[in-house]
Amino acid sequence: MNQHISEISVLFFAAIRERAGASVVQVVAVDGMTVSDAVDTACRAAPSHFELETPVMLALNGEYVANDHPVKPGDEIAVIPPVSGGLGQNPDDSEWVFLTGDQLDAAVLTEFVKTDADGAIVTFLGVTRDSNQGRIVKYLEYEAYQPMAENKIGEIINEMRSRWSIGKIAVAHRTGRVNIGETSMVIAVASPHRRPAFESCLYFVDRLKEIVPIWKKEFFEGGEVWIGETPGDGTVVQNWYK
Repeated sequence: MNQHISEISVLFFAAIRERAGASVVQVVAVDGMTVSDAVDTACRAAPSHFELETPVMLALNGEYVANDHPVKPGDEIAVIPPVSGGLGQNPDDSEWVFLTGDQLDAAVLTEFVKTDADGAIVTFLGVTRDSNQGRIVKYLEYEAYQPMAENKIGEIINEMRSRWSIGKIAVAHRTGRVNIGETSMVIAVASPHRRPAFESCLYFVDRLKEIVPIWKKEFFEGGEVWIGETPGDGTVVQNWYK
């Protein structure tokens, strides 16, 4: 991306990107500008000249911030709508995290976490179902903000390790189109005992929906809709505009 040194990049994702008519808008940095000032300017400068009407979180250079946080030339702001709840394809000794457009093989991730020291492995699969809220679902599409998504998954893993005695962990999430019956996410957790493996796995899934910038669009018979939940962590900014 070519960016002039005096500019700030404002990135839009998922439903907000569609409303804006652009995935990124460059705005000129001025003295005293805050994150919300830059986003406000970008919304007006976007092809659709739109206004934000839904709660969002704001990330500055890959970290959640408050809307009054100051910005400077060269910064990157991400406007993150409600999430749905990397390409780090090379695992280290204890963790393996990646996002991919390819189909997921849960057996590979389960095998990765298996060791002689752990007597329990819990593997969770998120699978695309054929109906939701009375609608006949045709397929899903996932969108992610990388590398922030991978970094936030890493933060959740650190939280898990601070709460439970667990061994190796593997997490994979799909991007792009995911058909009915296909797996959208896999998490495998190993532990010496079963309870930490079960509890930490459930904790991961709940936290992912709160802070990881991955969005899901549902295509159903007769239409399409972004599926999301207002994040429960980070900085939620509401009612910017009167």
